[in-house]
Amino acid sequence: MKKAFLTGITGQDGSYLAELLLNKGYEVHGLIRRASTFNTDRIDHLYRDFHDPNAKLFLHFGDLNVSGQLMDLLHSIAPDEIYHLGAQSHVRVSFDMPEYTADITGLGTLRILEAIRKTGIQTKFYQASSSEMFGAAPPPQSEKTIFQPRSPYAAAKVYAYYIALNYRDAYGIFATNGILFNHESPRRGETFVTRKITRAATQIKLGLKDKLYLGNLEAKRDWGFAGDYVEAMWLMLQQDKPDDFVVATGETYSVREFVERVFAKLNLDYNKHVVVDKQYFRPTEVDVLLGDSTKARKILGWKPKVSFDMLVDMMIAADLELAKKEKTLLDSGFACNNSERMT
Repeated sequence: MKKAFLTGITGQDGSYLAELLLNKGYEVHGLIRRASTFNTDRIDHLYRDFHDPNAKLFLHFGDLNVSGQLMDLLHSIAPDEIYHLGAQSHVRVSFDMPEYTADITGLGTLRILEAIRKTGIQTKFYQASSSEMFGAAPPPQSEKTIFQPRSPYAAAKVYAYYIALNYRDAYGIFATNGILFNHESPRRGETFVTRKITRAATQIKLGLKDKLYLGNLEAKRDWGFAGDYVEAMWLMLQQDKPDDFVVATGETYSVREFVERVFAKLNLDYNKHVVVDKQYFRPTEVDVLLGDSTKARKILGWKPKVSFDMLVDMMIAADLELAKKEKTLLDSGFACNNSERMT
């Protein structure tokens, strides 16, 4: 039985990847931060008590800024594959918390690579790189495109990308960079723009709110389904040699087009509800991200299965069910928590 170690297992990508690996018969170990509240919603359906002899998912408390603990965990688990997905991953927030972003998103990768080097475990390492690294580079962007990061998050990811390359060349570690373009799902965090849109639109549809505040509506992104993209991660670590791959759909849509599509499917006029708020603009914007995933399609045999329209439908359906539950509670006299206070 293969063993995999995942950072960021409680996030969108981590939950889909854990599902994939468990379905393939892996024993999966995940790193989670200790908190006073449970933050495992996305993987609760996968978890069995560790006393259960059939348990295949194990969670370990830890943090990407504690190198000694990471070393101890990797030494004791000795995973065959490591998927490093954990990060401070919100681009706009990285402008407000640049030092923390650099520490977790950038140096967190270094700490894991150092743990691999010092423990001497034989493992394959996947680094979750980001299309944000391309920044101002003209589209389409491929593995040969020069990075032009436009945020502290993107700059931290560029550091992580190159430190993975360095450890690959210097120490012979199987380190692969997956440069993933935007990938969404019903499990996307509610502060990310796509989920913010579907969440608010379904609430507006049921009369739970009236306005949606957004930033730059003209920014264009290459959006795919997270469930498709984790398959590409796994395929990268099944190769004989480490390499770097862009993963993308090759199609781009603006935030405005995403809004229009969502509101139209709900028979709503977005012009009556969407308000542009300057506080959601980035100090430096990224205008267009459009990926060229020719290499991944040729070498990995990967291609997206879920279309843009299917993705939008999937997210609307999930958030509509959530909005219906909120409305039922509200109509019964129970107040719902405002989860979008900071968004």
